[in-house]
Amino acid sequence: MAVLIRAGDVPAAERVDAWLGIVCETLGPLDVRMDRDAPLHGQIEAVQLGPLGVGRIETSTPHSVHRTPGLIRRDDPDHYRVVLAVSGTVLLGQDGRTARLRAGDLALYDFSRPYELVYDSAVQLAVFSFARPLLTVPADSVRHLTAVPIGPDEGSAALAAPLLRRVAEDAETYRAAGSSRLPGVVTDLLDMTLAERSAKVAALAPETRERVLLRRVHAFVEQHLGDAALDPAAVAAAHHVSVRHLHRLFETEHTTVAAWIRHRRLERCRRDLADPAMAHQPVSSVAARWGMPDPAHFSRLFRRAYGVSPVEYRRSALMPSV
Repeated sequence: MAVLIRAGDVPAAERVDAWLGIVCETLGPLDVRMDRDAPLHGQIEAVQLGPLGVGRIETSTPHSVHRTPGLIRRDDPDHYRVVLAVSGTVLLGQDGRTARLRAGDLALYDFSRPYELVYDSAVQLAVFSFARPLLTVPADSVRHLTAVPIGPDEGSAALAAPLLRRVAEDAETYRAAGSSRLPGVVTDLLDMTLAERSAKVAALAPETRERVLLRRVHAFVEQHLGDAALDPAAVAAAHHVSVRHLHRLFETEHTTVAAWIRHRRLERCRRDLADPAMAHQPVSSVAARWGMPDPAHFSRLFRRAYGVSPVEYRRSALMPSV
């Protein structure tokens, strides 16, 4: 991971301005507030792993970072961010909520809406940035998840928090082949973690019980796409509901259970076919990996969905740009 600034390497008189410049250059237009007379200590590192931005911030100087409506009007990228407290305590505020994150806690925030991060003592943070479409959790559900602390012992977060920390610490050591797949692993795990949290938040309101169940079903499907036996009956049984009840849930999505499973499988296959690290894998192996073992059937479904055969799609996706 590239060190963008190490405060001790900058002359004291220029340190604050240099720090502010790196923060805004790396994370986007932000209002950074700190006592200019206080000694500034710390460093900022960053790396881009495909669609996943990874940053690491370490500082012992109290200050706060604000994303204001005016700054959003100037620059409004369609991104979510997840902050992981590696050590120390940080306050994250958005959408009327404030999360106090301690070591191991993570939380989501939306870069397209006002927020603030406050450090009042020494902290080490890892920040992950990714485009909104990489989450399958619907945007209306995400609004209930911003600035909600997720502890390292909560469901999939028990896997996500250690992985995020490791990625932030060792990003520069990953080989090119591994880093091409790493963003998908990270965002899939974050997606699962947020889907679980969405279910817990929504469960507080009895009238949203069906939406909670639908989010749980989505997360379950994502976890079991590689199982060729995954079908509406299996999904219904795993959630202790009837197949008819399950079909009613998906009516609100304007699709069917089977169509959703098929869509998610095809999307996973499409992603893998465009991945240079998997170029040695036969198309049939990629399809079987995601629960579609019949090559001819897979090829027909893929062409119907994307307008080209899997082989043609892979060739085009992996063709060197000129």
